[in-house]
Amino acid sequence: MLDLINRPRQLRKSEALRSLVRETRLTADDFILPLFACPGKNFRREIPSMPGVHNLSVDEIAREAAAAFAIGVRGVILFGLPESKDETASGAYAENGIVQQTARAIKREVPELIVIADTRLCEYTSHGHCGVVCNGAVLNDESLELLARTAVSQAQAGADIVAPSAMMDGQVGAIRKALDQAGLGNVPIMSYAVKYASAFYGPFREAADSAPAFGDRRAYQMDPPNVREALREAELDVAEGADILMVKPATVFLDVLKLVRDRFNLPLAAYHVSGEYALIKAAAENGWIDEKRVMMETLTSIKRAGADIILTYYAREAVQALS
Repeated sequence: MLDLINRPRQLRKSEALRSLVRETRLTADDFILPLFACPGKNFRREIPSMPGVHNLSVDEIAREAAAAFAIGVRGVILFGLPESKDETASGAYAENGIVQQTARAIKREVPELIVIADTRLCEYTSHGHCGVVCNGAVLNDESLELLARTAVSQAQAGADIVAPSAMMDGQVGAIRKALDQAGLGNVPIMSYAVKYASAFYGPFREAADSAPAFGDRRAYQMDPPNVREALREAELDVAEGADILMVKPATVFLDVLKLVRDRFNLPLAAYHVSGEYALIKAAAENGWIDEKRVMMETLTSIKRAGADIILTYYAREAVQALS
């Protein structure tokens, strides 16, 4: 028998020992739960491609948020499905828009819960793009004013954080300036700094009814093969006043997440997106994997790569698994 000096297995032989030396630890505070608000009352519709995720009326979302908070979820991010859409996304920045209504309702129900408002236009435009469109092109600078108005409206409605996701150049700076001018300089910006034009958003587009009416979003979302560009995008958002950076999607861009973590000292979020969630759900429903174990391995990989905050549709299940 070999005379072994180094025996790493000695620290793996029981759960108590494995836990004692565990290098990466998930906590309930890591997770943000995405919620989809829609018009109506007492309305609840499961999204077929995202089992366990629903479109919810404002009253139902308030109850859902309170229930999530009761089990340990500390934050939600809101997406809205307006009653009507138009060319200028007026529902995004309306005082009584769907996200604004929802933010106020949640704050009445559970004031301690962190409410993040996703600041975008695509759910509210008739063409489904994230900005002003002219002759088939999405105009960057003309879209900034609408994004800034949306962020101010969301913050005035009670959102604790605004999260611009349109990938318009200069959006963070425009929003920071508008918040400051509105006396809302204490509202943080969680920037979707590194958002790729990913095929993993398919189920989300069903949930949010936000598929573009023509073309796609590759002219403004990032090209998946690019990494150096991600660092440049993050650097620009830091310079414009972002308080938190985000990488989206999470698991298929863990390498990018790690690079952003190593380069910048701001809090870092990662979005475990709808397609990543749906893949696990589909495999679990077919009996091919242990859903709970795969969920926890996946979320652990995101934190191990450097995320401080994880946006995931598994937030409730993860918090319960950790309790």
